[in-house]
Amino acid sequence: MDKKFDIHPSIIEAFEKIGETELVEKLTATDEDDEELEDQFSFGNEEPTLLKAIEAIIQETRNSNLDNSIFYYLEKPFEYLGKRLELEEPAVLMLALLVGHYADLHIDMTDFIEHLRCTSLQLLPYLKHIDTLEERGYVICNRSGRRPTYRVPYEVLEAINRNEPLEEAKLTDLSSEDLMNEVNTIFDQYDEHELSTEALMRRLNTLLSSNPHLHLVKQLKTYNLDEVSQMLLMYFADQLINENEYYISNRQMFLLINNRQQWSCIRQQLAGNKHPLQEKGLIEFSHDGGFGNREAYSLTMQAKRTLFSEFNIKNNDEEVLRKGLTHHEDITCRQLFYDEKVENQVEELASLLNEEHYQQIRQRLKDKGFRCGFTCLFYGSPGTGKTETVLQLARQTGRDIMQVNVSEIKSKWVGDSEKNIKALFDDYRQKVKDCKRTPILLFNEADAIINRRQEMAERGVDKMENSIQNIILQEMETFDGILIATTNLEQNMDKAFERRFLYKIKFNKPSVEARQHIWQSMIPSLSVDAASQLAARYDFSGGQIENIARHHAIDSILHGTEADNLQSLIIHCDQERLEKKIRKIGFC
Repeated sequence: MDKKFDIHPSIIEAFEKIGETELVEKLTATDEDDEELEDQFSFGNEEPTLLKAIEAIIQETRNSNLDNSIFYYLEKPFEYLGKRLELEEPAVLMLALLVGHYADLHIDMTDFIEHLRCTSLQLLPYLKHIDTLEERGYVICNRSGRRPTYRVPYEVLEAINRNEPLEEAKLTDLSSEDLMNEVNTIFDQYDEHELSTEALMRRLNTLLSSNPHLHLVKQLKTYNLDEVSQMLLMYFADQLINENEYYISNRQMFLLINNRQQWSCIRQQLAGNKHPLQEKGLIEFSHDGGFGNREAYSLTMQAKRTLFSEFNIKNNDEEVLRKGLTHHEDITCRQLFYDEKVENQVEELASLLNEEHYQQIRQRLKDKGFRCGFTCLFYGSPGTGKTETVLQLARQTGRDIMQVNVSEIKSKWVGDSEKNIKALFDDYRQKVKDCKRTPILLFNEADAIINRRQEMAERGVDKMENSIQNIILQEMETFDGILIATTNLEQNMDKAFERRFLYKIKFNKPSVEARQHIWQSMIPSLSVDAASQLAARYDFSGGQIENIARHHAIDSILHGTEADNLQSLIIHCDQERLEKKIRKIGFC
């Protein structure tokens, strides 16, 4: 019978002497032996299947020491699997071993070594073929530990059980929603350490290039972004659309980049507002609670409108834009009483802030080369309606209010106060750009920041105060919006501030006639005569009258006091007015 190989007897004898019996058997095998081997793995009378071929490889490679002869002995299963799955023999071997351990969600090299009874050095050349399996979706690699582990996805096991090659997920002709669902899956796998940064970018590129018909993909192409910038932008999109997260921190981006040197360069660009995503107007520093945050970022309104017009994120955007603002529709309507001069000034300001007039006047000022901002100062005694007038103007003109908390701006840490005031104006500018109507920037009780600057300041506190004031003065020079400041101590105001306020309205204490109207508006059951007596007897501001009205309402609830009991109101009036005792100087 003919031998499989025509080898000189001396060569065979030499191999026998050194104990290479298996190799001798191969070299001296006859055609009949080959036929027996073929029959052994011919799958009997049944049709071959993926599962049977994998079972054969698993069984025959156990304790094989990873000898190359296994590819000869198991030629039929390897050939069958290779053709059906379009894989090379080493990749087929790795797949079979992985499927053999499918119940383990953390398969590692030691499992292969134990099965094959080989050394780690013998196995090492084969591990690169797992990368091929990973790219094809046959295996998922987890890189969270000191060494990678693997698991076989359930859909792979299902496909093998059905005797079908794994079909790649349909990535073409997706809808916008389906595309973002796929994006979410990719980032979830990365979060689970089942994708490297390189694999993540590769998957995203494949997904996007497979759906050129989508508006999002078309727009992305116009930006001509590098792979890393595109990945970051899609992460912002995923967090916004799928996770309802508006802000991305530096740490989140660092975990995504996962390369310290590369991240250091990117962070430096971001801090200087020089990153490609910033330069193209796609992301910006986050603005939350009235302060800019340079440690977190969000998509710009431009990016949301340009890239994601197909997604319903408008309502959420409105909530974020108006976060930290007093909403005009939440302001209670109240009637205010002024003297004739103040009333005319307030009415003129209300007319100016009417949206149609506001835009027209602003454009005309710009055409003439004037500053477009409207800066107003409301000054006068406490309780004369300055703050309430701002609220009512906002309600009437449909403008939200961004109220400045001076105590939050001032910080005990040197330099932070200046950063806070700059961030405040940055935030306001962003809201002016994004909101439908320009909001009002309100510095309520602004005495602490618009008073006279300290000359020859030496103390740190005085220097900080001067620095804050200088920043505000500079901002007011180029201000484009609506700023209203209220103060009770106008006599202490720095002259530099005085000339920067376009409108100045002095709120005087109400006249007797106005006080009578206020009494009746606060306590509707009060007779005209009683209101007249109280107005003439007590020179109160509107705020003081409101305090008394509240006391009277509480009495009515607790004690059932008659609503028009003049005597009880007089008692409250006397209590409202603090007695001023004159301290005597000299001897008693």
